[in-house]
Amino acid sequence: MRLCFLVEEQYRHDGMPLEVIHQLRAWSHRVDVLWPGRSLIRISEAIQAGSHDAWVLKTVSGGPGLTLLEAAASVGLTTVNDVRAIRGVRDKALAAVIARGKGLPVPVTYAAARPEEFAEIAEAEFPLVVKPADGSSGRAVRLVVTPDRLLDPVEPGGAAGPDGAAGGLLIAQPYVPNSGTDLKVYSVAGELYATERCSPLHPAHAVRERQVPLTPEVARITAEIGDVFGLDLYGVDILLGPDGPVVVDINDFPSFRQVPDAVARVSAAVLDLARNGARGREACGGEASVREGAQDTQDAQEMQDMQDLRDMQDTRAAGRTGAAAPPSTGQTGAAAAPPSPFGASSVPRPIRPAASIGGGR
Repeated sequence: MRLCFLVEEQYRHDGMPLEVIHQLRAWSHRVDVLWPGRSLIRISEAIQAGSHDAWVLKTVSGGPGLTLLEAAASVGLTTVNDVRAIRGVRDKALAAVIARGKGLPVPVTYAAARPEEFAEIAEAEFPLVVKPADGSSGRAVRLVVTPDRLLDPVEPGGAAGPDGAAGGLLIAQPYVPNSGTDLKVYSVAGELYATERCSPLHPAHAVRERQVPLTPEVARITAEIGDVFGLDLYGVDILLGPDGPVVVDINDFPSFRQVPDAVARVSAAVLDLARNGARGREACGGEASVREGAQDTQDAQEMQDMQDLRDMQDTRAAGRTGAAAPPSTGQTGAAAAPPSPFGASSVPRPIRPAASIGGGR
């Protein structure tokens, strides 16, 4: 396979996706890396139909990488995730509207260009969580207890000042009472993994980041998010509030921290999506793009291995056991993806949530 990764400056030393790139190369796939924002890119030459089997984006919200990914999609190249799915979640205001419109448990959301405009919200709805609509990695997220605190400066390290996210849109949502622990659920092309970590709003609350059991309700919500937005590799931030789970953020291609053997799993998922296409086209209601241009003939052994992988995924989704391996390059010595420690589930588009952690299925 021939893949192109778009990696922005913030992630140049990050294990995800750099370790995935190394793993794919170790499996004898060709991986090119473009660094938007810190290097000259001859896009007329780099983006050509047939030049790569898929493009993969790891970028900050609002970064230049998304434009390049859209350019690749415009000539019929597969993108991971589907580029339209990425647009749907990068704008948190848009994501909140889409999610609530589909009945997902998302807080009421307000948008404004300046924080003082949130003073029009009834005081009974405070405290509010205020954050940039294009934010990422917890940047400039703050808890505003009362209307008179709306103009308080963002804590050191935040990228936005009182006037908003460098002039961008802000959103505000009523604070959901919780234990101070965030639940992050990752989806790796249909397999779900839950972890808990300290909330950025409660940094003093000591929480050891660890893998935790995934309940059927949280699994269902996470699976629905993938279906609604058309995402294959994504993460969902969920709070367990007094009225049940509440979705407070959605991220495409997250860090996958605490996912067992994350590098091998994500690498295998990228290859599968590169061959079979991301599902964003289905969720967005558009027609699948047709790739025009030359495409290398696949090695017969590689094709058979990919079919075996899909067969085993279907078997697990039907409630039977099986172990997935990454696509082979037809050469010896390629690493094998570890089997999933999670049991099968009957959630559509096979979703395989964890029934337990560390023992049993």
